[in-house]
Amino acid sequence: MDDIAAGYVAVGLILSPWGARGDLKVDPLADEHYLSPGRSLLVAGQTHTVECSRLHGRLLHVKLSGIDDRTAAKPLGQHYLQVPEGELEPLEDDRYYRFQLIGLSVRSDSGEPLGRIIGVDTTPSNDLFVVQGPRGEILVPAIDDIVKAIDVRGGVMTIEVVPGLIPPERNDRRRR
Repeated sequence: MDDIAAGYVAVGLILSPWGARGDLKVDPLADEHYLSPGRSLLVAGQTHTVECSRLHGRLLHVKLSGIDDRTAAKPLGQHYLQVPEGELEPLEDDRYYRFQLIGLSVRSDSGEPLGRIIGVDTTPSNDLFVVQGPRGEILVPAIDDIVKAIDVRGGVMTIEVVPGLIPPERNDRRRR
């Protein structure tokens, strides 16, 4: 994957070419209107305009200007579709863009540090925050019963630890 350009936000991830005419199979990372026809997007350091965008299951098929065949589309796989951060619409209170959550430290409501958010996975029932920390990977359901506070400015998410959520502490000492 490529890096996100300074001042830009990823709104989609190109998975692969789709079809022979240069369409791209895209995993949307933000509201679909950021990938609607007429939008300018930064892709692999170049600006393209969305010519067509169609929903296909949970993915989008997107046609970009200047990408007119499968050969031109193939190298774009695993690249992000990006928009300037200033073009993002403000969200309601207690709603966040995914990029705002990546990197937040996570701690229990008792103050125990649990790690940092390294990803957000979507499931049919709710999103899951992927937290990497001293106890390994923890999948935290994005539900009010678990997530007690998100302080984006302070860089911290506080969660309630329920049975089975966190694996036991690792004991790396081996008996000889």
